[in-house]
Amino acid sequence: MSAKPSRRVAVILERRPVTSRWVDHEWVALALEPDAGDEAASEAQVGECLRRRFPGFELTLYPDEAEGYYLNISSGAPCSFVSLRTPEEGGDPEPFLVTGSYNEAARWMDGGERVERVDVDGDTVRWIEQWVVANYKPEPKKRQRPRSFEGKEGRFRERGQ
Repeated sequence: MSAKPSRRVAVILERRPVTSRWVDHEWVALALEPDAGDEAASEAQVGECLRRRFPGFELTLYPDEAEGYYLNISSGAPCSFVSLRTPEEGGDPEPFLVTGSYNEAARWMDGGERVERVDVDGDTVRWIEQWVVANYKPEPKKRQRPRSFEGKEGRFRERGQ
């Protein structure tokens, strides 16, 4: 498996009606689907909801994010995260980035991005899991010395000094 394997995916967003004083709908990231690369963006009406498919995204696994993928896979509910951005001139949100790393998604949220959790298919989960098994090496825990053994700069001073 490559050091930075990628999969092409399409992001599915869904506009759902809501009961609110201020808005009549909300957009949510619904799913990721495999993307063959030859499809264009599309939309379909499903009941009261409008679904838009945005192809052309890469779900890439980076070595420096291995811990974030491990946390995701070991969570019991593996998923992907989609960053959504609304154009400055207004309009509907669009997907911006996709990741499988808890840590990367947390950094995006810390930076003010809107990030949504999206379920992924079992094949993608197995793909990430195989990569994590082959590439994730947890850092060994460092033993901390008790403060009582710190010496003269520490808590206790030797007599006569």
